[in-house]
Amino acid sequence: MFDYTVETSKSKDEAVRDLEANLKDEEFGVLWNFDLTAKLQEKGTDFNTPYTILEVCNPQEANRVLSEDLMVGYFLPCKIVVYEEEGITKIGMPKPSALIQMVNNESIKEIAVDIEERLIGCIDKTV
Repeated sequence: MFDYTVETSKSKDEAVRDLEANLKDEEFGVLWNFDLTAKLQEKGTDFNTPYTILEVCNPQEANRVLSEDLMVGYFLPCKIVVYEEEGITKIGMPKPSALIQMVNNESIKEIAVDIEERLIGCIDKTV
């Protein structure tokens, strides 16, 4: 499966706030908190779905994978999205292990699985 997605009873804003704190505990920084809804509306669309994209990175892990293969940078930083669908808040991400399958390097695949497990832990702790 390409993604990991869960539902929460929290509002989108509560989920984003708690997720950012959980990511920090796991040494992932939020490089960008992007309110996609506001940006699309600013550009004249009628997109009304509450949708936030967090771009997250752990500098040590980024250095590890980039030292192995610079093409892994195509997948960085990791993205986690928080959005509302039919009144339900969802938190999800593309799985690093699924993305990294495109790179033929077993040691990087092991790192991707580790990062994925840590990010899933942050998401699950948020729910």
